Amino acid sequence: MKILVVDDEADVRPLFEQRFRREVRAGELEFQFALSGEEACAYLELHDSEVVLILSDINMPGMSGLDLLRFIRTKHASKPPAVMMITAYGDEQNYQQAMQYGADDFLTKPLDFSTLKEKLKTIAT
Repeated sequence: MKILVVDDEADVRPLFEQRFRREVRAGELEFQFALSGEEACAYLELHDSEVVLILSDINMPGMSGLDLLRFIRTKHASKPPAVMMITAYGDEQNYQQAMQYGADDFLTKPLDFSTLKEKLKTIAT
């Protein structure tokens, strides 16, 4: 399963690589990373059909995660990937907006990686 992680914090990449190293080594998961919504859009233009899940931060400079979510739901409506929104600010307004735009799930930072792994198993099946 190919997962695109979109977060403007560069330290997210080594964190995911460490927490999912067994799954990556076993070939169960493949991660790609984008540091902005714009970078994620460019990646999806080339690899649209390969991405099964997008994990996107909400608060990023430039294109926000919510803007990215709207873009994905509009542009990739025929076969959209699952999208989980991630934020350090678990406020009701962000949650409502994410759900309104079609998010499949809403996670808060710091991420609980055991919960995330369980959610990934349900998407993979």
